[in-house]
Amino acid sequence: MPRALINVPQSVPRGTVFEIKTLVSHPMETGFRPDESGKLRPRDIIHTFVCTYNGEELFRAELFPAIAANPFLTFTAVATESGELAFHWTDDHGATHTETARITVT
Repeated sequence: MPRALINVPQSVPRGTVFEIKTLVSHPMETGFRPDESGKLRPRDIIHTFVCTYNGEELFRAELFPAIAANPFLTFTAVATESGELAFHWTDDHGATHTETARITVT
């Protein structure tokens, strides 16, 4: 089952820029590799990754076949209020996954 390792600080002072790191577990098949019988394997990559902060979109990435398996994404945000960071990603088969992390703003 696909999942993400998420690294965010548990608490951050209000107004501080903090770093968010995610490592998304996904095989990321490009569609260019043959299987054992010589047929091309169907493409299956994460094509959209979105992070929301208390329901508001904070970060969006559109991914393409050149992306590595298990993509690592890092970005920053400003701590405005305590709440939830939600990480959503969708692959070529339409599967959507979500992971969450809480942050406390002091």
